[in-house]
Amino acid sequence: MSSRPPSRPPRLPGYEYEQLLGSGGFADVFLYRQSRPQRRVAIKVLLSNVLDESVRRLFDAEANVMAQMSTHPSIVTIHQAEVSEDHRPYIVMEYCPRPNYGLRFRKERITVAEALRVGVQIAGAVETAHRAGILHRDIKPANILVTDYSRPALTDFGISIATGQGEDVEDSQGMSIPWSPPEFFADSPRADVRSDVFSLAATVYSLLAGQTPFERRGQRNTASDLIHRLSSEPLVPLDRPDVPAELNRVLSIAMAKEPIGRYDTALAFGRSLQQVELSLSLPVTQMDVLDDRSAGAAQSAEDDEFDVHTRIRKVSTVDPESTGVTGPGTKRPLDPYAGVAPALGAPAGPGHASRPGGPSLTGGTADAGEATVLRPAGAIHGSPSPPPPHAGMVSGEGRGEEKPKTPAWPFVTLAAVLVVLFGVGASLAVRHFLVAEQPENATSTINSPVQKAESPGEPTAVELQIITPGEGTDAGMVRVTWEPPEGVTEDDYFQVRWKDMPDNYAEEFGAWREVHGRNSTAMTVPPQLPEQCIEVRTVNPNGLASAPVESCLTTG
Repeated sequence: MSSRPPSRPPRLPGYEYEQLLGSGGFADVFLYRQSRPQRRVAIKVLLSNVLDESVRRLFDAEANVMAQMSTHPSIVTIHQAEVSEDHRPYIVMEYCPRPNYGLRFRKERITVAEALRVGVQIAGAVETAHRAGILHRDIKPANILVTDYSRPALTDFGISIATGQGEDVEDSQGMSIPWSPPEFFADSPRADVRSDVFSLAATVYSLLAGQTPFERRGQRNTASDLIHRLSSEPLVPLDRPDVPAELNRVLSIAMAKEPIGRYDTALAFGRSLQQVELSLSLPVTQMDVLDDRSAGAAQSAEDDEFDVHTRIRKVSTVDPESTGVTGPGTKRPLDPYAGVAPALGAPAGPGHASRPGGPSLTGGTADAGEATVLRPAGAIHGSPSPPPPHAGMVSGEGRGEEKPKTPAWPFVTLAAVLVVLFGVGASLAVRHFLVAEQPENATSTINSPVQKAESPGEPTAVELQIITPGEGTDAGMVRVTWEPPEGVTEDDYFQVRWKDMPDNYAEEFGAWREVHGRNSTAMTVPPQLPEQCIEVRTVNPNGLASAPVESCLTTG
C-alpha cells in the first residue's frame, strides 16, 4: 500500500463502487460491482494529478499489453479500458479475491510444492509475453494475484517494454529493487528476457525464504544496500530441510550476476522447475505458452520429457488434437497417476488375476487354464460335487424300484474315433489327388553382415568465457561454446567435462555432462587447480562418440 492517501473513486456508468483494494505510485485500484453482466471487477484508475504524458502513455500501453496477453490462464484478464468523467484513464480487470503472494510470503510458510507450481505457471506467462515481444520488468510476489480457482495470475505490465528496447532503458524508475537483476542498476541500464528470468527466480526464492533474496535480518536493508548485495554478493542458498539441492542450484543459475550465465528463456527455467518436481515425486505442473511467432522456438531433445506438460499454441488458435510439442526423440508421456495406481499395460502382480477368456493386464488373452471355476457352495476345492438325492431313482406315487441303466460312454467314444479317422482319411485323399505339389520356398540369409556405423564428426572452435571468476575455495563459472560438426542432426548431442580431474573431483567435475539441442553450456570451475581444461565431444543416437576436443582456461 502507498503512504499517500487514496484518491476519490470515480463515478463510472454501469459500475457501483465497493472498496479500495490498493494504491501504487501513480494509480489506485478499487473494487466495483459491474451491473451488466453482474460481477465484481478490479478497476485501476490513474491519479488525477499525474500530468506527465509519458506516465499516461505507459498506462495506455499497459492496457493494450494486458489485453493482448490476457487470454493466457496465468495473466490477469482485461475487460475494458476507458476514461472517466473527471478525465482519469482506468482499466477494468478480473478481480482476484484471494491474498496475493506479496501479502502471503512474509506471513506464512509456503510449501515447496506450491512455490514450484507457481514458478512453472508464471514462467509460462512470462514466456508468452516474451514471444509476443514484451518484457515485464517488474515481476515480484505482489504482482502475482490468485484467482478464485487458486491459480496464480501475473499482473501490472505498467513498466513493460518491447524486447527490442532492452539496450535503451532510460532508468530504473518504477522497478522493485529487491527482485531486480544487477543490469538494471548498471551505468548503462539494460534488459532482456534473462532479466525477467532473474526476477521470477527471485520471486520463487522469496516465497520459500519468507524474505527477499538479498535482505539480511538484523542488518541495514536500504535500497543502496540491496543494490550493492545483488550486484556483488553471492546468493545465499535456501536453508530449509525440505528444499532440495537441485532447487537451490536452479535458482542460483537463474539469478547469476551476468545474464550470460542464466537460463536463456523463461521456458528453460520453467522446465528446470518441472525437473525438480519430478525429482521430488510431485505432479509435474502444466506450463502454458502462447506463441504468435511464425515458427516456434526450437526444442531440444532434453526437453522432450516435459513436452507433454507444456502446451505451446499460436495466439487465438485452439488445436483440439494437440497435446503438446512433439518431435524426433519424443519420449512416452509421464503418467501423473503412476504413484496412485499401476498404469494400464503393466504386468499384473500377486493378487491381480486376469479375467477368464478376456484380455489380461499385460495385453494378451488369459490362458484357458486360468479361467475361474464356479462350484456349488460348500464344495471342497478339487472334490467332485455330491450327486443330488435319489439320483437315478424313478418315483411315482411313492419310492419306486431302481432300474439299471446301460452306460453311454462306450458309444460316444466309438463315434468320436470314427469321426477322427474319417476326417484324417479325407484330408490325405484330397492332398494326394487334388492339391499340386508346392515348389520349395527360397531361403534368405538371416545373419547378413551390417555396415558398421560411423562415429560423428568432432566439434570445432571450442572456447571458454569466464562468467564469474573463482577465488580461493569459491568456484567460478564459465560459459563453454563450440561449433557443431558438419552433418550433425537433431538426434545427435554433445558431452562436456573437465579433463583429468583428481579423484576427489572426478564425480562432480570429471563426469561427462550431456547437452542437447544447443552448442553452449555454463560449467562450474573446479577450484584450486593449476590447470583446467574442458573436453567436448559429439555423440550420435547409436552411442558412438567423436574424439574429444579440448580448450583450457587462460591463467595469469
